[in-house]
Amino acid sequence: MEHDKAILEASARHAKPEGQSFEYGTAGFRMKANILDSTVYRVGLLAALRSRKLNGHTIGVMITASHNPPQDNGVKLVDPMGEMLETSWEAYATELANAPSDQALVDAYHKIAESQKIKLSAPARVIFARDTRASGSRLAANLVDALKATEVDYEDFKLLTTPQLHYLVRCDNTKGTQYAYGDVSEKGYYEKLSDAFKRAMKGPSASNGTLTVDCANGVGGPKLRELMKYLPTAKDGGIDIRVVNDDVLKPEMLNVECGADFVKTQQRAPPSSKAASGDRCASYDGDADRIVYYFLEGTTFRLLDGDRIATLAASFLADLARTSGLVEELKVGIVQTAYANGASTKYVEENLKMEVVFTPTGVKWLHHAATRFDIGVYFEANGHGTVLFSDTALKAISQYQPKSPAQATALETLRALTDLINQTVGDALSDMLLVEVILAHKGWTPKEWLNTYVDLPNRLLKVEVRDRGMFKTTDAERRLESPPGIQENIDKLVGQYRNGRSFARASGTEDAVRVYAEAASRTEADALAQKVAEQVKIHGA
Repeated sequence: MEHDKAILEASARHAKPEGQSFEYGTAGFRMKANILDSTVYRVGLLAALRSRKLNGHTIGVMITASHNPPQDNGVKLVDPMGEMLETSWEAYATELANAPSDQALVDAYHKIAESQKIKLSAPARVIFARDTRASGSRLAANLVDALKATEVDYEDFKLLTTPQLHYLVRCDNTKGTQYAYGDVSEKGYYEKLSDAFKRAMKGPSASNGTLTVDCANGVGGPKLRELMKYLPTAKDGGIDIRVVNDDVLKPEMLNVECGADFVKTQQRAPPSSKAASGDRCASYDGDADRIVYYFLEGTTFRLLDGDRIATLAASFLADLARTSGLVEELKVGIVQTAYANGASTKYVEENLKMEVVFTPTGVKWLHHAATRFDIGVYFEANGHGTVLFSDTALKAISQYQPKSPAQATALETLRALTDLINQTVGDALSDMLLVEVILAHKGWTPKEWLNTYVDLPNRLLKVEVRDRGMFKTTDAERRLESPPGIQENIDKLVGQYRNGRSFARASGTEDAVRVYAEAASRTEADALAQKVAEQVKIHGA
């Protein structure tokens, strides 16, 4: 049958590790890089099937483990508009990855093709890239083996940030149409962002002071330096950027004591950033799809995380819609997860008068929910997020005839932002420019941004467990339905603290349960988190 011999021969070179099981989660497959060879090969087979199912549309494959340690790696698929793989296909990824033998793999491949009515001789196209991990090039070669075996037209974009790959997938699938998203090249990405940034910065003076960016010693470092060649500096009405932690020549330094995950979980600046009091700082994660901002107020660390970016962006976009005369036509809303600080939710609902929708953790859920609004803003608290503009919104923004100079100015800024924001997925580079535009327009320092509302003190803990699958959630992951009895105990603990709120959920990437707690004081938040963590240990033993 079609491709069988070639698939079998290549599969024999990428044997599945004995006794190892794989599961395609919200971040694709992610684990120690030395056991991923067979999985990446098999993902290549699935990418071929997916492209053929979608009439030859380009599918993306990204080899990355984001904020994980340097010895890990991972792989995930990107659907034609730059979005995550359709949820129903995650089961196929898991099925192929766990096929116990080469022949079982071929059988599973044909079973998927049959159930999806896929013609295996149809054209297929895949583009792929990787981050800077030492294992990346080896895993990319395994992927190529699958693409060759299944006779796929493919293109290797080598080192890219995850959002750049998502962006290029969408560009490749929309080129030559009225919905063309951009030029199918890394250079085209920089040109689109820099042009939109210049247009968006026409009103205000340059951004205030230098921005220090910690690139987690990952792929975001060289890509930010490349983007900077296209951006105006502060003296030309742009932005001055100081890059730190961009050593990609030592892969073992990736995410070590730096990066967005370190800053968010440790609640402190990377030791290497050497930021002075009041300096505006930001951190990317290892594949540059997350960003958090922060600054030191004297010696006190102040975090401006994904919740803060979401409220800043939603507030600004709603103001532009109002000033441009489009407020009646554009509904702006925010999507959050259980990790969002309770104070941010209250601020959005009571001060900004906007609707908040809650979803389970994972960008695919937030992204989908954000499409319900004309302008949907979603950010996880970890800094992963973006803004989506509906087709209706894009049409209204592009066609509306302003009635005054003020409307015209607001409309021009809004139009620029539709190009500046990477709508395929959260993008640290794009989101950074968005924040800089807003702060420049408002004339705000990080402290003024922080002062929009006061976060409830919170604590995030990780509890290693024997089987994370025991912990099943409901109510957008805000409550546990199993193990039996645990939620009742958590409810009793929460009731003992002022403004208490806590939840526990299984990690999507490791055998652990994450515990989040917030309360009126730091001491109470810490105590609540510890007590809930003890419940997790007891029930997970």
